[in-house]
Amino acid sequence: MTKTLNVAMIGGGFMGKAHAMAYAAMPMFFWPAPAIPHRKVVVDLTDGAANEARDRFGFDEASSDWQATVNRPDIDIVDICTPNNTHAKIAIEALKAGKHVICEKPLASTLEEAEAMAEAAKSSGSTTMVAFNYRRTPAVALAKKFIDDGRIGDVINFRGTYLQDWSADPDGPLSWRFQKSVAGSGAVGDIGTHVVDLAHYLVGPIETVQAITSTYVKTRPLQQGAVDKLGASQKSSGGERAEVDVDDEVMSMVRFANGAIGSIEATRNAWGRNNYITLEIHGTKGSIHFNYERRDELQVMFADDPAETRGFRTIYTGPAHPYGDGLWPIPALGIGYGETKIIECHDFCRAIFDGTRPSPDFAEALVTERVAEALIRSGKSGGWETAT
Repeated sequence: MTKTLNVAMIGGGFMGKAHAMAYAAMPMFFWPAPAIPHRKVVVDLTDGAANEARDRFGFDEASSDWQATVNRPDIDIVDICTPNNTHAKIAIEALKAGKHVICEKPLASTLEEAEAMAEAAKSSGSTTMVAFNYRRTPAVALAKKFIDDGRIGDVINFRGTYLQDWSADPDGPLSWRFQKSVAGSGAVGDIGTHVVDLAHYLVGPIETVQAITSTYVKTRPLQQGAVDKLGASQKSSGGERAEVDVDDEVMSMVRFANGAIGSIEATRNAWGRNNYITLEIHGTKGSIHFNYERRDELQVMFADDPAETRGFRTIYTGPAHPYGDGLWPIPALGIGYGETKIIECHDFCRAIFDGTRPSPDFAEALVTERVAEALIRSGKSGGWETAT
């Protein structure tokens, strides 16, 4: 009989919706499932918000007391979908209570908090994961397989971007994502860490960085109401404004521990770009290109192809590729953001019962946080900064 894992999800917003959907759908996609995630309790700031999340996301119970919830003996998994500055206190409390913990990215709002979380995870013996879901896109997993199999030889160069435009309008509201006291950083932590995670997954650890960071929109209108709004969801040209004290863009050269070099760019102020994550990796025997907005496709070029057929070819991911058995029966039938969360949920539950380390766990995500901290330092100093 498949074991049930009772889930307490802390946070009922946008990410809570994505995680709740994954818990419901994972056994439908991956059967027999490693476990059945049971949506036991959802926690939000107020009883009213928690009750609404319970009804909307299919949880049994609602609460506004996260501390009491994570210490309940009937809870197996604590899922943290809250703003960055709350991750550490919730995760550490949950780990002390013996729970398995999955936490939204970035790991924390400061490097010190991230280090404390990684140490708590190491001491606990519990399974931890950080929700860098883009590495679980089948095309990205296929790229890793080609790299690990030596199909493109030794990696010599990595170029990664994450471009969005939801905060390009200066009249977008002052979300917590624009406040250093809550988010820790701007584009660096919010989306730049995704690119760093992909770089670590595909190439290896980044050792040093030299970055430029910029803030283009210096003030934003205060939000109306208690619900946090992303910049694209509401505009307000009048009313009181407050300071933005985080970065809008980061651009950096990077050096990897294995000798490869590369570049990383992340911004939320690129008009016309929605969720434009791109990767281009060059090796001694070929190249790989990926664009998340065409997430069923991976472009590859192998140098040992006959001269008359050399060039990028497009592979449409499907049943023959990573995670293909659990998804759809026809290549290019189409996957979305939700499927990457379903795969993430599967891998986390499987790791709990296999006793293996899911990737990235808190220790791996700490390495990404060190790179993020180095990017911020370099943006201020203008020089090369060490990330290890």
